[in-house]
Amino acid sequence: MKNFFIIILMAFAFVACTDEKTDETTKPAKKENLVEVKNGQFTEWYPGKKQIKFQGMQDKKGERNGKWTFYSENGTELSFTIFEHGVKQGFTVVKYPTGRIHYTGEYLNDKTVGIWKTYDEKGKLVTEEDFGYPAE
Repeated sequence: MKNFFIIILMAFAFVACTDEKTDETTKPAKKENLVEVKNGQFTEWYPGKKQIKFQGMQDKKGERNGKWTFYSENGTELSFTIFEHGVKQGFTVVKYPTGRIHYTGEYLNDKTVGIWKTYDEKGKLVTEEDFGYPAE
């Protein structure tokens, strides 16, 4: 189950890393700048800059800090994760394209902790796994 969550999160990360192909018989179009950082807020847009793809705050080193949100091309919030200076530190929620919750959980120092819940597309709880917390 832990590997399933890691694969889902990695898939979201790879979505931003696609290659753009051009037709060699036509002049390549000017590459659109889809990333903007303003006052510490990182924003990545879908092509055309009409819809935000990723958004969240960065610290002075440029690392994720605070709530980072991923949106679909139609503007539906698909997930959010809380970061602290580049480290997953807090809750995460991943949703289906319909907006219903797919799974929820918590991170502590980039590691899954606490109770993680997975739901089906109708909102019914499917699995619940307790990863516990490290002893202090």
